[in-house]
Amino acid sequence: MNTLTLRHSSIALAISTALTSTAALAGGGGEKAELERIEVTARKSVENLQEVPVAVTSIGETELLENGISVMTEVQQFSPNTTLQASRGTNSTITAFIRGVGQQDPLWGYEPGVGIYIDDVYVARPQGAVLDLLDVQQIEVLRGPQGTLYGKNTIGGAIKYVTKEMTGDMTFDVEGTVGSYNQRDLKITGQLPLVDDTLYLGYGFATLNRDGFGEFLTSAQPDQDRENYNKDLTAARVTLEYRPSDDLFFRLAWDKTDDESNSKGGYRLLPSLLTDAPVPDSVYDSYTSLPTWNKVELEGYSLTARWYLNNNTSLKYIGAQRDSYSPTNIDFDNTSVRIFDVPAIYDDEQTTHELQLNHEGDNYKLVSGLYYFDGESCGQFQAILEVLGQSLGAPGLTREVSGCNNSTSKAAYIQGSVDLSEQWSMTLGARYTRDSKEAIVNNGLVFDTVYPESGWIPGYVRPEGQLVPTVLDDDKDWSRFTPRVGVEYQYNNDIMFFASYAQGFKSGTFNPRASTAEPAANPEIVDSFELGMKSEWNNNLRANVTLFTLDHEDRQYISVLPGDTSADLNQRLGNIGKSSANGVELELNYVATDALSFDASLGYIDADFEEVLDTNPETGEVFDKSDRFSISNTPDLTFNLGATYRLYSEHGDWVINGNYYHRGDYVLFEEDSLLSQDSYGLLNLSVNWYSPDGQWRVGLHAKNLTDEEYMIGGYQFVTPDPTDPSDVSKYTPGLGGDNTLIGYYGDPRTVSLTVGYRF
Repeated sequence: MNTLTLRHSSIALAISTALTSTAALAGGGGEKAELERIEVTARKSVENLQEVPVAVTSIGETELLENGISVMTEVQQFSPNTTLQASRGTNSTITAFIRGVGQQDPLWGYEPGVGIYIDDVYVARPQGAVLDLLDVQQIEVLRGPQGTLYGKNTIGGAIKYVTKEMTGDMTFDVEGTVGSYNQRDLKITGQLPLVDDTLYLGYGFATLNRDGFGEFLTSAQPDQDRENYNKDLTAARVTLEYRPSDDLFFRLAWDKTDDESNSKGGYRLLPSLLTDAPVPDSVYDSYTSLPTWNKVELEGYSLTARWYLNNNTSLKYIGAQRDSYSPTNIDFDNTSVRIFDVPAIYDDEQTTHELQLNHEGDNYKLVSGLYYFDGESCGQFQAILEVLGQSLGAPGLTREVSGCNNSTSKAAYIQGSVDLSEQWSMTLGARYTRDSKEAIVNNGLVFDTVYPESGWIPGYVRPEGQLVPTVLDDDKDWSRFTPRVGVEYQYNNDIMFFASYAQGFKSGTFNPRASTAEPAANPEIVDSFELGMKSEWNNNLRANVTLFTLDHEDRQYISVLPGDTSADLNQRLGNIGKSSANGVELELNYVATDALSFDASLGYIDADFEEVLDTNPETGEVFDKSDRFSISNTPDLTFNLGATYRLYSEHGDWVINGNYYHRGDYVLFEEDSLLSQDSYGLLNLSVNWYSPDGQWRVGLHAKNLTDEEYMIGGYQFVTPDPTDPSDVSKYTPGLGGDNTLIGYYGDPRTVSLTVGYRF
């Protein structure tokens, strides 16, 4: 306890000293400065952040660079009531929640609650959505349902990754980074004018490498790489932009990402009942009986065309195709024995088309469009329960599940704002969507150890033919009208109040783990009301606040059904839940002087399940079990405090910034969660230097300075004793017959040095 007290006292002293010193420096000679204008594309047109009646956070290229932010998940620190984290099992699969709404299970077929967009192209699957930032202009986080302009699966909000349009000048930017855990990164970006003022070629390449935070203490192959939480990724982008006239713009873009980082092994929180392996000393160490390799391959093409018909009207087309392929090894039990291993393959393709018409009149603005989506989402996994099979006298036991959830979506939308007077305006929007989904599920037991493909482990040859029966082959259509109504009051040039109602829906779906021909789950619906203020005071303080309340109905949820043996993986998907949330979000930017500025954000949310209806499969009785449910991945309190100090000299410019990010306690699962994370804080510090000619830059970035351990994912396949849930010795083993309670953790303390050159 004395050590803990000393540690926190030292941290407090360091923070107070830094802030006091920075304030003294700023007061010594800086002059009053003004806020910078921030432009966002939240409403599918470029607007001043302060004029947009939407709760949106925008983090620009310079802020990302000077804070050493390299992956999209770090953006959660700057957006209230937002969770963006790398999921369990891989480095590239995202867990995204906004205002208590998101996607718990990343299996194919399930739909997200937060939409991810790359240059307005929707990314349908969470695999590969933890984007490493390359040639980015800004990241925008839109909170609350975006059902009118962005459509289905944005009931929590949307994350927009916006890349830079080319300037027409020849540029070249190279950046190298070295850091903790043998980090070795190289990024190269630039543009080349092929025809002056008309045709430009842009390019980007990155190779990102890091040793693991821990290691696999055992693996299926002793000669394999045993790094755990390592990074081995390459990414490339090529863009061709054509501007034949001032009224026409075309962009053809290609991007590809290959992530060959190892699979991510979890930390056993309980000793194994079936092996003698102890709980590892480090939360980043693990055991596995699977290969350690993992792969995520992403590739995308897009065409953007924009035509300014006149000064007030523009027509825009965005067409894109994206493919992803991810074979992965997830050892659920994290032991050196095949107790509960899950090798899997995710294979997705999507094609999207959007035609958008924007018009601006004397006292109104209008955005309208047509949208089409065609996606194929397929996969398979093998739940290998070899130990259990051998106890039954068989060479092994595997529950094999495979299939596809393919969908098409067609939509038409329109949203406009009209000035009713000099101070009052109104926003009206509507979207009509028609969804179609086809699903096939194969599910059954094989009394052997089966992997997805031949060669998955050395010497393995997959048996030919269909091994398990088709249990579901069905299709269904849904349609939905989602409105938005808002009113805005411009109190003066610097203060705007707004109130709005918005609705969004998350698409219906079939259960990809179905064991019988069960019906599809219907769409989820979120109704949200917001009351907000966008304000600037004395040209140096920006204060934006939003109050919100939402009702989340027809929540889709997987119920685990009792089986005859522990080999059963019987699950039922249905619309059984209803929840509500109330909260507040505050974002502050204060420019004290030319040298010193402060940023702060705060989010508070009170979210609870109001009703969770389930049916006893034996008696048919309907009962409410909402007392066993909590909103997952949603701290009741998040806040961020940051300061930036700029020092200008003849030897170059210095930018020193730091921030403290706090997340309140949260649970990892909705029903009877055994995994919870206490509140914690992350302290980060960066020092940046720019050469006098602006060509060289150096950044030293320290993340998680206090080396906090915090859980971001896990698996729970144990059942607590209902008479004493806190007694871990009374847990009943789950699937596979072992105490499978596993945690995955965020990054430890890291320090990195980046050197960049630009001309």
